[in-house]
Amino acid sequence: MALRLTLKPNERLIIGGAVVKNGKARTELVVENEVPILRERDILSPRAATTPCRRIYLAIQLMYVEPERLAQHYTAYFDLVRAVAEAAPSTLKFIGPMNDDIVGRRYYQALKNARHLVDYEQELLSHGEERA
Repeated sequence: MALRLTLKPNERLIIGGAVVKNGKARTELVVENEVPILRERDILSPRAATTPCRRIYLAIQLMYVEPERLAQHYTAYFDLVRAVAEAAPSTLKFIGPMNDDIVGRRYYQALKNARHLVDYEQELLSHGEERA
C-alpha cells in the first residue's frame, strides 16, 4: 500500500537513508514501496543526542535508517539501555516494550516507544533541577 505524505515548505525527511528537503511550496509525495521514512519532527540529530535516553532514541533511529550497520547499532542500544536501567530502574516500564519492538524488528514502533522514554527522562531531569 502506498504512503501519501504532505510536506510543509522546507520540511525535511529521511527516505531510505537519504535526507530530502522540500522546496518553498507545500508538496505531496506518494511512496509506493516499503522503505524507512522519518519526518523531520521524528528525526534526532547526533548533535542533539545529549542525554542517555536521547542516545537510545538515536540508536533506534539508526537501526531504522541504516540497516547495513545493524549490529553496531544493536550494541550501542543495548549498552545504553543497560546503563539507563541500572541508573533509573523506573525506566524499565518504557524499556520493555522498546526491547520487544527491537527484537521483533519493528524499529518505527520502537522509536515511538523511545519518545515516551525521552519524555520521562526530561520529567526526571526537571524534578532534579527543581530540588537543586
